[in-house]
Parts: sequence; structure tokens; C-alpha cells
Amino acid sequence: MSDRKDVRVVSAEVCRDGAYLLTQRMESAVFAGCWEFPGGRVREGESDEDALARAMKDRLGVDVEVKSCVQEVSHAYPHYDLCLAVYRCRLIGEPRTLRVQQLAWVLPEAFEDYPLPPADERSVQALLLDDH
Repeated sequence: MSDRKDVRVVSAEVCRDGAYLLTQRMESAVFAGCWEFPGGRVREGESDEDALARAMKDRLGVDVEVKSCVQEVSHAYPHYDLCLAVYRCRLIGEPRTLRVQQLAWVLPEAFEDYPLPPADERSVQALLLDDH
């Protein structure tokens, strides 16, 4: 029997004028300083949509309209298995840096300037392949 934990995380793919919203992880977080699509961990008994709405409100101070799931990426980290579900979303309000270090609107060709955790790297690569 394995002691590996399964962790489900949801992220918001938000596009505005061809640029995507990325947020920088807090220094106290795993993968501190890395960039990612905003979102968070799904809690026990919570739907993906509810988790994403909670995380966006908590970290960026915005409500969000969760649309379709555009992809799921699985990644095995040393101590846990992650399933990252990326949802296309529309922001309701203007994002603020409440529980993220920074936020940026990034054009796809500039993604390489923003270091990403491994699972996020795979989701961004898939997004770029889909868009071209």
C-alpha cells in the first residue's frame, strides 16, 4: 500500500486581449516564486467550480464565472500525485494581489520568462499547442 497522497488542484485560464493572467506563488508556498494560472486545492466535499470560486476570491479578490474544463494534467511529485484541472473562466471584477506575490497579464510568447511548477508547465505547453 502506498502512502502517496492524491491532490486535486483547479486553475483558471483567464484571457484578456490575447494575454493570460498569471500569479506568482508566495515565498512560503511550495514552488515559491513560481508563476501559475491562479487557483487552488480542491477541499474534501468541494466541487471544482466551488474550489475555484473560493480560491479566486481568497487570492485575488474577484468573483469568477467558471466555464468549461479545457484540460487535466497529472503529475507525480516526490511525495504526492497531482491532478490539475484547468477551467476557462471569466473574471467579475479586477484582480488584486491579496494572497499572491504578484500578478501579470502575459502574452503566450512571453511565458518562457515566467518560471512555472512542472504540472503548470505541462498545462501551459498544452494550451500553446491548442492555440496554434
